[in-house]
Amino acid sequence: MMTNGNLFIITAASGAGKTSLIKALLADDAQLKLSISHTTRQPRPSEVNGLDYHFVDDATFLAMLGQAQFLESAEVHGARYGTAQSAVQTLLKQAYDVVLEIDWQGAAQVRRLYPQAISIFILPPSIDALAQRLNSRGQDSAEVIAKRVAAARTEMRHVAEFDYVTINDDFDVALQDIRAIVRSHRLAVLVQMQRHAGLIQTLT
Repeated sequence: MMTNGNLFIITAASGAGKTSLIKALLADDAQLKLSISHTTRQPRPSEVNGLDYHFVDDATFLAMLGQAQFLESAEVHGARYGTAQSAVQTLLKQAYDVVLEIDWQGAAQVRRLYPQAISIFILPPSIDALAQRLNSRGQDSAEVIAKRVAAARTEMRHVAEFDYVTINDDFDVALQDIRAIVRSHRLAVLVQMQRHAGLIQTLT
């Protein structure tokens, strides 16, 4: 996959604050674009089709999967999720940096296809804090929350597979951590030489 932009993978267990951090990250950085995933789960009351996710039925998802349209795909909590490869490639070729908000399974698939991807794992400060955040949503039963906490433990065992990790104990600190990772990779020599080829040629 030849690109002009960076590909950032951001992963966390449900309730660790990943979505809120990504929204804040994108809000003041026009160079960053979020890849909108496809999913078969039902939209939550505040979610908008095409903005939060592309909500599709199972048959549509499986058809796309069979046509190898996904850069990565996974089944999480009984629903299917996938990242359309063409959409990501288009943004990267336009020199945007792209954020993939995906789970550890999808992250592993992307790294195999695109080893240059920069992966970040967000951890909660504790299991109790994670459970409290899930409870505060008021969307799931106690049984569902217990299952999500158990699944979170399994997901967090994969943290060592990632390039960077931040602990979302203080939201602003975690946000600054992620911003620093993005900025540092934009300043890498190979990236700068590609993005500012004309300038560098006149200076050297």
